[in-house]
Amino acid sequence: MTVQEDNAQGFGTEHWPEEIRYVSEDKTLVIRFDSGETFTYPAEFLRVESPSAEVQGHGPGQKTTVAGRRHVGVMDIEAVGNYAVRIKFDDLHDTGIFSWQYLHKLGREKDTLWQGYLDSLAAKGLSRDP
Repeated sequence: MTVQEDNAQGFGTEHWPEEIRYVSEDKTLVIRFDSGETFTYPAEFLRVESPSAEVQGHGPGQKTTVAGRRHVGVMDIEAVGNYAVRIKFDDLHDTGIFSWQYLHKLGREKDTLWQGYLDSLAAKGLSRDP
């Protein structure tokens, strides 16, 4: 599938990864995009922002606050076509398909999203610890 076909199908990829690397010692995923931007994603952040229905729900306002994932890691990363990856976490969550567009957005908005997650945990009396 070409980039044009991919975009025509609604995946909306604007920035493509040039390098994807998982650093197991730090439990971080590092992605360098063709825009020149490099983002570092802690596994915990990716897990709690998974695009899966289990986390995001099936509609607006249904997002779940996933607690207890401070120590989560990544077991496997597999390509899904040429527009995304499926990340299998060591808590066995593997239903989220992370498109390049979504990963780029997460990278750009990481600080805001992370603070929102921490605020949600606090408001619900939950913890990052298992």
